[in-house]
Amino acid sequence: VQEVRDAGMHLMLADEFYDLGARAALEELHRVVRPPVYVSLDIDCADPAYAPGTGTPEIAGLTSRELVQLVRGLRGLPIVGFDVVEVSPPFDSAEITALLAANLVYEFLELIAAERPPPEEGAAL
Repeated sequence: VQEVRDAGMHLMLADEFYDLGARAALEELHRVVRPPVYVSLDIDCADPAYAPGTGTPEIAGLTSRELVQLVRGLRGLPIVGFDVVEVSPPFDSAEITALLAANLVYEFLELIAAERPPPEEGAAL
């Protein structure tokens, strides 16, 4: 962790996120992020109760509600792309990890679509 910070990267651990809360964590994120923004969301940051279908489940991770709050809280950032990684179907009981991942992808797509300028009148879509 310290090596990452010493290299000048910003890192927020799950415990730090929990101590701050979603709103303050998002304020910090908006403060330090510089464009262009590419977001990589590793599903194993979610608690295994919400995302068991990953190769490296982490106990005491984020809830699905917190993850949705975080993605929605990225509104206004110049996001150029995103990915949701580490979903492992063989470990996904009842497909709840896939459902969470699909919903997070939807939330990312909605963010990107909301930032697109409206088409000019009469322009082909």
